Amino acid sequence: MKMMTLAHLQKIKTKGLKSFLPHKVRIAVGLGSCGIAAGAEGVYNVFHEEAKKNTLDMSITKTGCLGFCGEEPLVNVSRPRTPLVIYRQVTEDDARAIVSQIMGNKLYDKKVFCKIEEMENFIQPEGIKYGTGYADIPHFYEIPFYKKQKKIVLRESGLISPESIDEYIAVGGYANALKVITSMSPDEILKVVGDAGLRGRGGAGFPTATKWGIARKSKSDKKYIICNADEGDPGAYMNRNEMESDPHMLIEGMVIGAFAIGSDEGIIYVRTEYPLAIERLKIALEQARAYGLLGKNSSNGFNFDIHIVCGAGAFVCGEETALIASIEGESGRPRPRPPFPAVSGLNGKPTIINNVETWCNIPVIMAKGAEWFSATGTSGSKGTKVFSLVGKVSRVGLVEVPMGITLKEVIYEIGGGGIKGKKIKAVQTGGPSGGCIPASLFDLSVDYESLQKTGSIMGSGGMVVMDENTCMVDITKYFLSFTREESCGKCIPCRRGLEHMLGILEDISVGKGKMSQIDELKELASVVKSASLCGLGQTAPNPVLTTLRYFRDEYEAHIRDHKCPAGVCKELISYSIDAESCTGCHACVRVCPTGATSGEKKEVHTIDKKKCIKCSACYETCKFNAVKVD
Repeated sequence: MKMMTLAHLQKIKTKGLKSFLPHKVRIAVGLGSCGIAAGAEGVYNVFHEEAKKNTLDMSITKTGCLGFCGEEPLVNVSRPRTPLVIYRQVTEDDARAIVSQIMGNKLYDKKVFCKIEEMENFIQPEGIKYGTGYADIPHFYEIPFYKKQKKIVLRESGLISPESIDEYIAVGGYANALKVITSMSPDEILKVVGDAGLRGRGGAGFPTATKWGIARKSKSDKKYIICNADEGDPGAYMNRNEMESDPHMLIEGMVIGAFAIGSDEGIIYVRTEYPLAIERLKIALEQARAYGLLGKNSSNGFNFDIHIVCGAGAFVCGEETALIASIEGESGRPRPRPPFPAVSGLNGKPTIINNVETWCNIPVIMAKGAEWFSATGTSGSKGTKVFSLVGKVSRVGLVEVPMGITLKEVIYEIGGGGIKGKKIKAVQTGGPSGGCIPASLFDLSVDYESLQKTGSIMGSGGMVVMDENTCMVDITKYFLSFTREESCGKCIPCRRGLEHMLGILEDISVGKGKMSQIDELKELASVVKSASLCGLGQTAPNPVLTTLRYFRDEYEAHIRDHKCPAGVCKELISYSIDAESCTGCHACVRVCPTGATSGEKKEVHTIDKKKCIKCSACYETCKFNAVKVD
C-alpha cells in the first residue's frame, strides 16, 4: 500500500482541476436520486449520443444534486473563461438543443436558471473561478431558493463528480486529513472541534468533541468509529443526498475522527433502500484505498480503513445501541445506557457514532478553524444545518442554512410559502419524533434550544410544511402509526403506550372520540415520554403533545361537532356542489369512480352521497371551486 503525501496530493489536484475545469465544454448532469426520478438518465444519454454523432470533443459527466429538487433535471454547462450556466427541468429535446447551440457557439437561452462566476470554497483559500459574462442571467445566490443559504456541507454538491476522487482533491479534498495526520496531535484536533462548538447533527445535538474525548482517553486496544447513515424519517433525505453527491467528504471526516481517537476501523451503516448512495460510497472507498488514503500504512503510516454495513431499514436502528446490535448481527433493539457507546460500544469496545452531516463538517472545521466555524450560528448552536424542505410548500428541496435563521425565512423566503397561495398552518421539524409548530411561532430561531422550547426537536433535519388543508389530528395519527410500527417493542411504555394513543386518535378521527380522551392522550404521552427505554419512545409522543398544545380546537371539533375543519377525515365530511359556482363543465363527472357525480353538460351537477366514497377526485378536479366540503 503506497502512502499519500501532500506533494502527491498536489499533483493529483492539478490533474483533477483539468477534469473539473477543462479547456473545453463540460456538461454535468445532476444524477442524484431526485434527478434520476425526474428523467435525468435519459438526458445524460442524449448528451452522449449527440456528442458522438457530431464527433464533438466535450466532457460529459455526472454530478450530484444542487438541492432544488423541484427543478430537476438540473444540468450545468461550462465553457472556458465563461460562467457556469445551470439549466432547470431539462428534457431530452432540450439536451439536443443545448448541443446544437454549443456547436454554433451560442447560448441555449431556454430553461436557463442561473449562473456561477465564482463559488466560494470553504476547504481551500481560493474559490472556484469559472469566468465572467452573461449579464442578463441571475447569479446562483440571487435565486430566492439559494439567497439565504450558506453551503458548507453541500459546498460541492451538484458541481463536482461524486465518482471522481481527482475532482474532490481538485477543490481541496483530503488536504486537511493529511495536514492533521502529519502536523497535529489528537488532542489538538479535539480542541479545534471543541472550540468550533460542533454538535451532533443526528438529532440529539451532543457536543462532538466531548464524545470523541471520552473514547480518546480510553486505553482499549481497539476502537471503532461509525457513521450513522440510517436515515429513516419520512420526507428526510439529507444524508442520502450528501453521500450521493460528495461521498469523499464523509470519508475524509471519518479519517480525521479516527486519527483523533486512535481508531483503525470505521463503519458506514447505511440503509439498503439507498442503493445509489451505497454504489457511490463503494467507488469512493476503492479510490481512497488506491491513493493510499485508506488501508494499512495509509496516510503516512496511519492504519485506518472503512467498510459498509447495510441495514434493513428499521427506524429504531437510528438509535446508537440498536445500530450497534444490528452490526453485531443481533436484532436491532436498544439497550439501557450507561455504559454509553463511547465507553463500551461495538464488540464491547469504545465506539464513536456520528451521522453523515456531522462527519462532513469536520474537514471544513480543520481547514477554516474553530473561530471561523463558530462565527456562524447562535451562542449554543454553531454552524449551519441541512434540512429537507418538503410538504405543502412551493419550492421543495434540500437547503443548508445558518443556525439561528427563522422558520419564517426558511418557509416563505426560501420555500416560497404555500402552494398556489394556500395558507401555511404548521411545520413539523425533527421527523415523526418531532413536533408540529404553528405558523404563529414562525419567527422562532432555528436552533436546538429554541425548537425544544416549542416541544419539538431539531432531529436529523426533516422539515415538513403543512397548509390549511392539513388535519392536525390526521397528521398526528400518521406520525404515531409510523413510530408504533417502527418500535422494537422491547419496553412496555413504548409498545403499549403508542398502541393505546393511536387507538384514541383513530376514534377521534372517525367521530367516536370523547372529550375526556384529550386529557387521557396528554397523560399517556407524558408517561411514554418519561418511561421509555430509548430515544424513539421518549420522543414519539411529541406530535401528540404539540398538536394538543397548539391545535386543541381541531381535536374538540372532531369530538364535539363531528367535523374535520380541514376536510380530511372521511367519516366526518361530505361533498356537495354549489349551484351558483357550477358551470356544468362535466370534469367532475369524468373523474368520479363510482358515478356519484352526475348532470348534463352546461347544467348544474349533483353528488349522490350514498354512492360517494369521498375520494376527493371531484374536489381536486373542479377549476371553479364549485365542489364544497361539508
